[in-house]
Amino acid sequence: MKITRRDFVKTGAVLSGGLIANQVSPSKIFSGQNSGSPLIAVSTWGDTIKSGEKAYEYLNEGKNSLDALEAGIWIAENDPDNNSVGYGGLPDEDGIVTLDASVMDWNGNAGSVAALEGIKNPISVAKLVMQKTKHVMLAGDGAKKFALENGFKEENLLTEKSRKAWENWKRKNPHNPNRVDEHNHDTIGMLAIDKFNNLSGGVSTSGMGWKIHGRVGDSPVIGAAMFVDNEIGGAVATGNGEFVMRTVGSFLIVEKMRDGLTPQEACEFAIKRIYKKAKLDKDIQIGYLAINKKGEIGAYSLYDGFTYAVATSIPGSVIKSDFLLK
Repeated sequence: MKITRRDFVKTGAVLSGGLIANQVSPSKIFSGQNSGSPLIAVSTWGDTIKSGEKAYEYLNEGKNSLDALEAGIWIAENDPDNNSVGYGGLPDEDGIVTLDASVMDWNGNAGSVAALEGIKNPISVAKLVMQKTKHVMLAGDGAKKFALENGFKEENLLTEKSRKAWENWKRKNPHNPNRVDEHNHDTIGMLAIDKFNNLSGGVSTSGMGWKIHGRVGDSPVIGAAMFVDNEIGGAVATGNGEFVMRTVGSFLIVEKMRDGLTPQEACEFAIKRIYKKAKLDKDIQIGYLAINKKGEIGAYSLYDGFTYAVATSIPGSVIKSDFLLK
């Protein structure tokens, strides 16, 4: 089994040459690194640093923020060793890999897919939903049909490694198949600002491992796992999506930034809102990542262990978030 992101952080390892800095002030480090528009890509979890670097490569070539984050998220979606996103993601209780994704651009356009089966790159399908239809969300068989009609090919997303993990889980939980493991419910969420000072956001996930078939989390829900307002900034979420949906977390963060809070203050506000409203146990982890139009970054989580990646003209870095429950 792949080491979990929570366990990975505890090792104090170095990811892809990016140093893990312990609870630094990201707004002080990364704000204003360029005059005018700060070319930047930020993403949830430190092991998405390669995704951020790919997105920044696109930004540096002059491509727009939406195309940049799509290219970055593809890195995670195509990685068979990433058991929380795309190909190689852990399946549901029936051994089926289902994927969720969403995108939002600087004009407020949005697209998403939910419970998508057999298509490796749901972020691109979500982008096409936004660009080619009058809808925001397509789900299940309809989403798959739409993808196939638009040139995507059907593929088996269940790797041998994930299949063996599922079979092992089934043996250990024969009488309680809907018990979700406390790990393996992470998402790549990315925010990017391009040379035109336009902001886009996107998220992609295979959701909770061993979930009930048909379960959909926060990732395809605009305003929950991701929200962007080009006048203000954007936010993305990761962790247990049920709690993010109940408080519409990313929308809340953007609105608090509109009220004058920094990205850090807004993320802290949203986490405290979840803690106040929900009965939580130690296996519930939620992390938020936000950025404003100045390129200032904020991140906060319920518990220790949430990291995020930053890609700018400065070499890619992995930052450890501060957290509420110490």
